[in-house]
Amino acid sequence: MTISNESWHRRNLHGYGQHGFDPQWPDGCRLALQFVLNIEEGAEHTLLNGDNGSEHYLAEIPGAVQIQGLRNYSAESLFDFGSRVGVWRLLRLFEQRNIPLTAFACGRALELNPELGMALAEQGHEIAGHGYRWIDYRYISREVERDHIQRTCQIIQDLSGAAPVGWYTGRVSANTRQLLNEIGGFVYDSDAYADELPYWLHAGQQSHLVIPYSLLTNDIRYVIAPGCGHADDFFSLLRDGFDQLWQEGQDRPKMMTVGLHPRFSGQAARLPALSRFLDHVAAHQGVWICQRREIARHWHHKFPPQP
Repeated sequence: MTISNESWHRRNLHGYGQHGFDPQWPDGCRLALQFVLNIEEGAEHTLLNGDNGSEHYLAEIPGAVQIQGLRNYSAESLFDFGSRVGVWRLLRLFEQRNIPLTAFACGRALELNPELGMALAEQGHEIAGHGYRWIDYRYISREVERDHIQRTCQIIQDLSGAAPVGWYTGRVSANTRQLLNEIGGFVYDSDAYADELPYWLHAGQQSHLVIPYSLLTNDIRYVIAPGCGHADDFFSLLRDGFDQLWQEGQDRPKMMTVGLHPRFSGQAARLPALSRFLDHVAAHQGVWICQRREIARHWHHKFPPQP
């Protein structure tokens, strides 16, 4: 039975309604907290990847525009910083704190820096797929996107010893979710921002789990407006979101995602925001710091899809 793409993208404005839903987090925790590290460096637009122009999306350069037919050496070097310096700074911080991460990793980025993929696996972090390229898949053919998903899975498998069980494209196409279900092996995707709890999608006889992501508690706020001008701003944003959710979690537990990018939060002037936030979290009880695959396992076990 062929299921249309639109079946995976029906809108639901009701969600869990006014009374909410108890996720029954382990040990009665008030809040499930995840940190997501986006590995994109080298997968962005550049002539070196066969593109017809340079990268300008989420760049540190004010007023950046795509340059057709030319490389943007400055933009490329900003991405390079994330892979050369920033990612190792972030991994050291989380290793010192013994905190598990989920990495949303582009296949091309891991191809160009295989040491990073192996380090993520050695440190026990989850590696989820983030597209082969860091591009807008709405304008990519179904056949090419299928190839990119399969290629990315193989790269992650080769570097880490395990195929990804999670996926986040970001600039998702109408075909992505259907392709994930056809290819198989995935237990969740995060290409939605619609809730503070996971939820099931149903199409025909198939069910698919969505673990929503966040573009608010995310360090892209350093480079978009209105955003965070410095580390204090980002710390305040994370702290306020955490405090509100932790307070609500007394009777309505939720989850919180912190999105990170090596080229942004891996800068020395910005790392203190994360250090201070981790100190703040450590002063609270009832917080389950986990990976997204752990949330998926919990949801599949506690709340399997109903016919």
